[in-house]
Order: sequence, then structure tokens, then C-alpha cells
Amino acid sequence: MFTVTPVRALADNYIWVLQQNRRAIIVDPGQAAPAQAFLEANQLTLEAILLTHHHADHTGGVSELSRRWPEAKVYGPADIALVQEVVMDGSHIDTTLGSIAVLGVPGHTLDHLAYRLDDHLFCGDTLFGAGCGRLFEGTAAQMYQSLNTLAQLADNTLVYPAHEYTLSNLAFALAVEPDNAALQQREVSDRARRAQGEPTLPSTVATEKATNPFLRATHASIQKAVQQHTGSPVSTPELVFAELREWKNHFR
Repeated sequence: MFTVTPVRALADNYIWVLQQNRRAIIVDPGQAAPAQAFLEANQLTLEAILLTHHHADHTGGVSELSRRWPEAKVYGPADIALVQEVVMDGSHIDTTLGSIAVLGVPGHTLDHLAYRLDDHLFCGDTLFGAGCGRLFEGTAAQMYQSLNTLAQLADNTLVYPAHEYTLSNLAFALAVEPDNAALQQREVSDRARRAQGEPTLPSTVATEKATNPFLRATHASIQKAVQQHTGSPVSTPELVFAELREWKNHFR
């Protein structure tokens, strides 16, 4: 069975390293140095690089890692020049660790992908701990659908976002839904983890459905909060989500 380890990069990125029998797959290497140091310290051979989208904090280390491990194939969306094998929604990647399913999850960017191996989901900047990515290229409707796709995965699916944003996202979530007991408990637990220098991730699909406002647009408590914030009725869950995302954009 493979293991998953977070390697810290840049200000708050995680490069996720999957390893088994000295073989490794890495997800979104925004920097080469920390990834290379981890791989070499653990005597791992890099088999593949998975890219969720084209932003530099997810791709910045690819060229250098490819020079060090030229046999490692780079997978990702078509808009990244460094990708050697283009994948898209419905693709499967065969590796020594298992078959990886590719999910199209546009919203943050138009070609954003997520990768699922067994019960592990690597979702880049689409789904965060208690939050979701900004809409840089896609629409709110696209992101809403993408998040619904991820929310339909099994509750025990482990969720590996690319950033440590959970505490700031929880502050917003509590402003939206202050009486959510599961959310209150998560804030205490995750704050304790960060105080010990530990990641708040991975999360689970079940945890996100219980505490992430962006997965809860059909809940009356979220709809009421959004209507109070906007001062006008919001007619559909998609519009609730859109108003939530706009609210979060300006939340301090």
C-alpha cells in the first residue's frame, strides 16, 4: 500500500508525494528543491508528475525535476507546455502504485484537473479545507458543478488540497454558519494541529460536506446567511454558491 507525505513549498503549498517500494509520484511541484531533497533522502525514484493546473506555484519545479529524473512522465491538462501526456476528465493513468482516475473540475482555471487513486483525492486549488479556489478563469456555475462532483465521492475519501488555507477558511465558514457544531469542533481541532506545526490535511469528503460552506449551498442555514448578507432573496443553490464566493473574496 502506498503512503502519502506532504512536502512544504513556497509560502503555504503542499507537494504531495505518493510512494511505494521506492517508487514515487508527486503532485503539483511548485518548487523543485524541497521535492528533490525529499525524494533523494528517501532513495525514491520519481515515476510520474501530476499537474492539476497551469499556475506557477504548481508547476515551477517541473523542469528541474524532469532533468533529474528524465524517465518521469509529466501528466496534466493541455494548456501546460511541460506536460508530456495530456489527460482530461475520464482519463486513467496506469502506474506502479495503481490506476489513477482523472476528474475534470473547472472553475479555478478552465482546464483544472483532480486525480483520484483508491480513496485518495488530489484536488489542487478546486477544493480546500473548509473552502474552495477563487474563480480566475471559470464561472461560478462551473465551480459549483465541480465541487458537487467531488462531494459525490465516498465520504471516507481523503482530500489533499495544494495549500494550507484551512484556518483562514474556517474563519469565513464560522462567519457564515456560526451555530454549526461540527464546524466549531473542526476549528478547535485544526487550530491545535497548526499550533503543533502539523498540517490540517488531508481532510475527508464527509468532513467537507459537514463544515465547508461551499459544499452546503442547499442547506437552509447557508441560504439564510447569504440572503442576510446580500439583503435580497437568492433563488437557487448555484446563486447561493456564487454569492458565497463573492463574499469570501472580500472577507477579512
